[in-house]
Amino acid sequence: MSQLQIDQVLAQIRALSSQVQAPAAASAPAADGLSSFANLLRSSIDQVNQSEQRASALATSFQRGTPGVDLPQVMLEMQKASVSFRALAEVRNRLVSAYQDIMNMQM
Repeated sequence: MSQLQIDQVLAQIRALSSQVQAPAAASAPAADGLSSFANLLRSSIDQVNQSEQRASALATSFQRGTPGVDLPQVMLEMQKASVSFRALAEVRNRLVSAYQDIMNMQM
């Protein structure tokens, strides 16, 4: 991925994080931050899953010959799903790499 694509993915993640509303628990701010991060990841994974399902359903409709479903539309949705999955995989790889770096730090 180029730096521009990574910046676009980070911008999308920031936009999603602004949409997620963290519960207002003043007694445990650390747990609240963890919860909102988990919710952000869960919602991102759900969106990628929905994109994959939408592309699959559209491809199935095209294969069955459903009127109104065009090949360019199917290909576009499949490419969108592919890009979102690759972006999610890249985010996962970065998180795993950061975790490994932290675990390998000497104290």
